[in-house]
Amino acid sequence: MEKIKSFTVDHLRLLPGIYVSRQDHVGSETITTFDLRFTRPNFEPVMDIAAVHAIEHMGATYLRNDEQWKERTIYFGPMGCRTGFYVIFAGDLTATAIVPVIRGMIDFIISYEGEVPGASPKDCGNWHDIDLNMAKYYARKYRDEVLEDLTEDRLVYPS
Repeated sequence: MEKIKSFTVDHLRLLPGIYVSRQDHVGSETITTFDLRFTRPNFEPVMDIAAVHAIEHMGATYLRNDEQWKERTIYFGPMGCRTGFYVIFAGDLTATAIVPVIRGMIDFIISYEGEVPGASPKDCGNWHDIDLNMAKYYARKYRDEVLEDLTEDRLVYPS
């Protein structure tokens, strides 16, 4: 059986960043999956589950309410390895094309005050396992390490 493409990325050289993970065609449409890598795999501790859960709720809320991107947002959710998130947008897109909306999402998480959207027993299957303060920590870390000085090695998978 062939390895799937995401298992062929050299995770020992992968830095936090924004990467095109894959592009798929559905009929005449292209959808682009992005790897939003928040921590360096195998070098840093993985993200706390409650923080990942909060980022998932906050990120999905932001993206599905952003005027420019809400109709193009297909999915936002965590990687099983807890080192980042996948976001899928409709369109043939590059990593640099989504930087503004990802900055907006990160700023939204950092500045958010109040109850996390969807953090109630009626709305979520594990509503009490959400940590907004740790989500803000990871969002600030991502902003500072990736978005503040975005370089090519944070936009293209290592070969």
